[in-house]
Amino acid sequence: MALFGTDGVRGLANGALTADLALSLAQATAVVLGQGRSAEARRAQGRRTKAVIARDPRISGDFLGAAVSAGLAASGVDVYDAGVIPTPALAFLVNDFDADFGIMISASHNPAPDNGIKIFARGGVKLPDIVEERIEHYMDEPKLLPTGADVGRIRRFADAEDRYLLHLLGTLPARLDGLHVVIDCANGAASGVSPQLFADAGARVTVIGADPDGININDGIGSTHLDVISKAVVEHGADVGIAHDGDADRCLAVDAEGNQIDGDQIMAILAASLHERGLLAQDTLVATVMSNLGLKVAMQERGIRVVQTAVGDRYVLEEMNRSGYSLGGEQSGHVIMNDHSTTGDGLLTGLQLVAEMARTGKTLAELASIMTVFPQTMINVKGVDKTRVDDEQVQAAVEAVEAELGDSGRVLLRPSGTEPLVRVMVEAATHDEAEQAASGLAEIVRERLAL
Repeated sequence: MALFGTDGVRGLANGALTADLALSLAQATAVVLGQGRSAEARRAQGRRTKAVIARDPRISGDFLGAAVSAGLAASGVDVYDAGVIPTPALAFLVNDFDADFGIMISASHNPAPDNGIKIFARGGVKLPDIVEERIEHYMDEPKLLPTGADVGRIRRFADAEDRYLLHLLGTLPARLDGLHVVIDCANGAASGVSPQLFADAGARVTVIGADPDGININDGIGSTHLDVISKAVVEHGADVGIAHDGDADRCLAVDAEGNQIDGDQIMAILAASLHERGLLAQDTLVATVMSNLGLKVAMQERGIRVVQTAVGDRYVLEEMNRSGYSLGGEQSGHVIMNDHSTTGDGLLTGLQLVAEMARTGKTLAELASIMTVFPQTMINVKGVDKTRVDDEQVQAAVEAVEAELGDSGRVLLRPSGTEPLVRVMVEAATHDEAEQAASGLAEIVRERLAL
């Protein structure tokens, strides 16, 4: 079974993800990502292999971070420990500090008992599959074991947060003076830096979910529990709410009335703004097949092309890098702005969204109105053979529904990557239409693909 998932290595801390595994993974990473420089070559160049590490505040990050640092230093890598900072901050620092690679210890939006290890290559970019496979292979191979002056050192990266803050503030198209922003930090990695960022940008800031104790990360708060920030925005009479997940690589928002604004709507707003200012590369937005049909319709009306990828921010990023696009993301709020970041950045996204309110003088509800969200129904059909979704009768049923919906809807059948089930998703002009079509297709899938 592959060690790496869609976003690094993840599992129950001290269950599947142990200190021994973290140490071994760090040593293998040192071999693969630092192997281009021998000890002799580094001495000749006056340069040592260096890596930046960081973590979110969950309690297991302490021992996993210690294991990663030990594995790297034992392999001759100088470690710069940035402490508790968001994942996108780690990616930025790898590039800004000209490090050979970086390691983030975080399980993102997962509950506190879980943890994960995400690896970024030189430049702050995520690893392609082939490099992950090489690292996994080298976990069973001899490790680098330098001695004497060639072992690595572990240092505190003292100005890590300041570097990241200054970078984000430098992207602002307009200051946020006069705007009242509620920020939900999910008791996670953004708890220190996000409130400071928005305050430095000129906003009046109300903060919730910024008291991490190691076990309350994502616990009933953050971008996976938007009812909390919706209530807070209304109670405080704020203009907008920005909600992060545990490692702040994504964000969702709520308007002044407490209405939720998802990643599709955020992308629509940002794409329209960049397009208007001549900053949207090739007038193209990259989204996944799960993005709402309303996003595509709204973009077409404004002369913006939408390129779709498989589900997962890594596939969005691969397409952006391959074709030179500057904006992409997912409905979940994982938005990538390639002009300013190498990965999804919830602080950058939130900052740019609120800055668009300041730049235009419009409310978030007014900005979000450029996109009409089509009603969507999703049914998970369990206990079926997901490898047979191309069954002739199933596909005929899909085509029939698509023909009936026409341009006002769409159908997506997608086998789960981890479970024996097929996801049936239908969008239509009304909720009743979507529900009726999805139920009918789910029944056909259940009958035809039964195990």
